[in-house]
Amino acid sequence: MMELTRKGEYAIRGIVYLASRPADQVCLLSDIAAVVDVPPTFLAKIFQQFSKIGLVKSFRGTGGGFVIGRPADKITLLDVVEAVEGPIIPNRCVVNGINCDRSIACNVHPVWMNVQSQVRGILEKVTLKELAEG
Repeated sequence: MMELTRKGEYAIRGIVYLASRPADQVCLLSDIAAVVDVPPTFLAKIFQQFSKIGLVKSFRGTGGGFVIGRPADKITLLDVVEAVEGPIIPNRCVVNGINCDRSIACNVHPVWMNVQSQVRGILEKVTLKELAEG
């Protein structure tokens, strides 16, 4: 079963909240966590990961917190999901670099490739701006 993990769900909630705030408004982690109902320590780890890849920017010290890392219309749901969950892989035979001995003769392989393509396509069409405004 392909299912978004709790980490993925929390990541989406947190970053969509940031996207709904003015781009220059620094938000405290504790405030974000309270609003989106996510444990602060869990959200801190997620946002630390996001900070490393530029999805959020972090500021330390007094007045510190987080802001969205780039314009919300330039961050897709695919960016967020893959940042915490890794690549969308419905079956191991579609992992880049791994050759399945059966992929040439397997009638299901093209189906898995299509599933992967369709899910990625849907997620990359949805921006954080759309989710924050919706």
